[in-house]
Amino acid sequence: MPEPICCFLLCRHSAIAGIQSCYKPINTDSTMQKLLSLPPNLIDSFHQLEEVNHTDWFCTSDPVGSKLGSGGGTTWLLQACHQAFAPEETFSKWIGNEKKILLHAGGQSRRLPGYAPSGKILTPIPVFSWERGQKLGQNLLSLQLPLYERIMKQAPKGLNTLIASGDVYIRSEKPLQDIPEVDVVCYGLWVNPSLATHHGVFVSDRKKPEVLDFMLQKPSLEELEGLSKTHLFLMDIGIWILSDRAVEVLMKRSLKEGTNDISYYDLYSDYGLALGEHPQTTDDEVNKLSVAILPLPGGEFYHFGTSRELISSTLAIQDKVRDQRRIMHRKVKPNPAIFIQNSFTQVKLSAENANLWIENSHVGEGWKLGSRQIITGVPENHWNINLPDGVCIDIVPMGDAAFVARPYGLDDVFKGDLSNDSTTYLGNSFTQWMKEREIGLEDIKGRTDDLQAAPVFPVTTSIEELGILIRWMTAEPQLKEGKELWLRAEKLSADEISAQANLERLYAQRSAFRRDNWKGLSANYEKSVFYQLDLQDAANEFVRLNLDVPAVLKEDAAPMVRIHNRMLRARILKLQGNEGCKGEEQAAFQLLRDGLLEAVAGKKNYPKLNVYSDQIVWGRSPVRIDVAGGWTDTPPYSLYSGGSVVNLAIELNGQPPLQVYVKPCHEFHIVLRSIDMGAVEVIRSYEELQDYKKVGSPFSIPKAALTLAGFAPLFAAESHASLEEHLKAFGSGLEITLLAAIPAGSGLGTSSILASTVLGAINDFCGLAWDRNDICNYTLVLEQLLTTGGGWQDQYGGVFPGVKLLQSESGFEQHPLVRWLPDQLFVQPEYRDCHLLYYTGITRTAKGILAEIVSSMFLNSGKHLSLLAEMKAHAMDMSEAILRGNFETFGNLVGKSWIQNQALDSGTNPPAVAAIIEQIKDYTLGYKLPGAGGGGYLYMVAKDPQAAGCIRRILTEQAPNPRARFVEMTLSDKGLQVSRS
Repeated sequence: MPEPICCFLLCRHSAIAGIQSCYKPINTDSTMQKLLSLPPNLIDSFHQLEEVNHTDWFCTSDPVGSKLGSGGGTTWLLQACHQAFAPEETFSKWIGNEKKILLHAGGQSRRLPGYAPSGKILTPIPVFSWERGQKLGQNLLSLQLPLYERIMKQAPKGLNTLIASGDVYIRSEKPLQDIPEVDVVCYGLWVNPSLATHHGVFVSDRKKPEVLDFMLQKPSLEELEGLSKTHLFLMDIGIWILSDRAVEVLMKRSLKEGTNDISYYDLYSDYGLALGEHPQTTDDEVNKLSVAILPLPGGEFYHFGTSRELISSTLAIQDKVRDQRRIMHRKVKPNPAIFIQNSFTQVKLSAENANLWIENSHVGEGWKLGSRQIITGVPENHWNINLPDGVCIDIVPMGDAAFVARPYGLDDVFKGDLSNDSTTYLGNSFTQWMKEREIGLEDIKGRTDDLQAAPVFPVTTSIEELGILIRWMTAEPQLKEGKELWLRAEKLSADEISAQANLERLYAQRSAFRRDNWKGLSANYEKSVFYQLDLQDAANEFVRLNLDVPAVLKEDAAPMVRIHNRMLRARILKLQGNEGCKGEEQAAFQLLRDGLLEAVAGKKNYPKLNVYSDQIVWGRSPVRIDVAGGWTDTPPYSLYSGGSVVNLAIELNGQPPLQVYVKPCHEFHIVLRSIDMGAVEVIRSYEELQDYKKVGSPFSIPKAALTLAGFAPLFAAESHASLEEHLKAFGSGLEITLLAAIPAGSGLGTSSILASTVLGAINDFCGLAWDRNDICNYTLVLEQLLTTGGGWQDQYGGVFPGVKLLQSESGFEQHPLVRWLPDQLFVQPEYRDCHLLYYTGITRTAKGILAEIVSSMFLNSGKHLSLLAEMKAHAMDMSEAILRGNFETFGNLVGKSWIQNQALDSGTNPPAVAAIIEQIKDYTLGYKLPGAGGGGYLYMVAKDPQAAGCIRRILTEQAPNPRARFVEMTLSDKGLQVSRS
């Protein structure tokens, strides 16, 4: 179950030492209430079963015996929530207080009986074979919510209520479009006309596709064909956002005139048909509501309304990705339409077992299964049972110790009079079923006019009797013992089963099966989804269920899987209060470093003196501002998903602020100097040179750079007895002087770019013939040597000039593709002065953020991975805005990056920074702290040059501290430069 609505931004800075700290939970921001209409029996236990709080989650059920429709049901749900939380407030005020998501999931589930007792919305859904970061215990509700929350986070003020159906799963991996300020927003999908005939359809004029012309319910193909010449149509997917005004109109229509009694009113066929410029029905108030139709970008629609759809929709999702490179495990099922979860199964399956679903069940070696079967709720047993094709079993716990047996057919709809031959049951008529078992309607004590209400299903406390009853009811009508048990047993109807089921026992049984599943998945990780799961959730489950910590994997396991394994062990030990977590975390980071270093481990360098004795090599670089996609470049995420970043190289006060000087030294040693830090160190041995991991050393970067360049044995093409002998063979000593004309902790990628500048200068001095890509790649390796971690965007941002989109593919060897973007938004007179850079004078530390986010990547944290995917998409949006020369959109997208930053970690925007922003925000399109945030520089995009002038005046006159100041920034058109005296 997902936490209440939350969002996280991941942005990076590589200049941090020692990131192996134990994990701290990410911040959550609960700003959205979920309202659920559920089956009556689920109401009292929902919060306990799903482990959610009562404040963020409100649930009720429609009045028993009444049919309110989706419109009336919405009114009932809103009224109940209003009375529960704020009866003293007027409804009009309450409805506008916060965003709300309403999910209707309170139906009888006649066509999906296996999940009727617990509600279709809580149907467990198998982990997708191609997805990272999912939870073993996920259900339809937890999969639905992230999209709805994304939509509502983007909804304008006044659009506060989203209504959706509980038996669908709608996916969209693409960024959402802007949501207009109208009364009703409806999302739809472009679909094949034949599919649209089974649903509601939004019809719009081809000249105004975003405006609803009218709505149709289940139109014929002939109707759609007639409309296609002048109109477009989208299938209604049941996601509607209503303004506060539209909600009140809907509620007014749901009430009987002059009373507060709710009558039947349907959102789609009543309210919907009265919407649009040419509505199908006349209703003055509804007709006047403004409506917008939005195609869901990249939308996918999966229905879970029937037993058959349970399997077909799950298969469609699993089959969505066939690229084997995206599927981590190596298990090949005998038939792709076999789904087993939360279960113990000993039965041997084959390709003939198509369309098979087993969940929360014990299926032993005495079972024989066929095809088109759903098996749910079966307790531990020793039955010998031969289940015919198309026959399903649902066992539901009742009371403290009893069970009710409910076999049914895959396509049974639980409708119709029991005496009517057209009433189907178990693939035949119910009358035929009774005839085969030599029973009559007189043996069914109670209603027989509707199969849903007929007491047919026997209750027993004996597992052995339960098996006999199942056999008699399904495959062995001649079994006399089964008939006798059925005749004397208490019997319940489908409605009574849902009303009386002991859901706590149902969940406890599922949890017990899942406990064994965790052990099996872990032990058979190569053929299971184990290491692609959300491992933070897995760690919680291992501790909750008192499971043994997974063993350390052998060296022949895949490198990334070994990394996941060590970080999972670390997290479990952390939750147990075991100090061993630190060692396991360090092991995970070391494995990551080893994997990245392996790409260059075999590359030995042979430095040769490449200058005259009186020459100086001078390297200088700009810094970078990341405007979108930061953190997606960081291992391990970039290793399995690739990264996308938009950043720009900038000079400060007309100069590249990072400078490095290398010159020959007559003595055979290495002299390191730092102008800005006022430090000097002389290196005379390999040991001193390779001491680059020393905490607090001002010369870690040049030491590691010289090591990579071949001045230390690890990367040297020739071996020497000592550093002195090595330098004699080289032809001189070296003197390296560093200048970082920028305050520490700037957030502008200083350390990474300084490392690239050092490597670039040494490259020229020693004739190594590296190109810019080589220098950037060696920088990534250098940071691994220093154990600072980090990705590639900083060095690529500074080494390469201008504005660029940087993209990498998956794999340990990260070689980003540089795509230059036009610079008119930064250099043309009308825009140039709108880009402002202000040093806040506030010290920032990204160490904690880096450790936390990288650890979450190791653990496949679903929340983080989802945000990283959004950030990659955000980078593409930013690239598109720059390509189109849309300054306003560019500024707004910078602002979006900052919003994401704060959602990741509240420390990103400390009070001192927030106070600065508060003074100038009205003059900006967007702003952000580059890098991981918390301090350093503030980048602002002013609305226009006049607004920029106001910002300068305000922050100059009201400087927050003596160090705060504006710094002139200009786009660098050169990037890294290396020249000689």
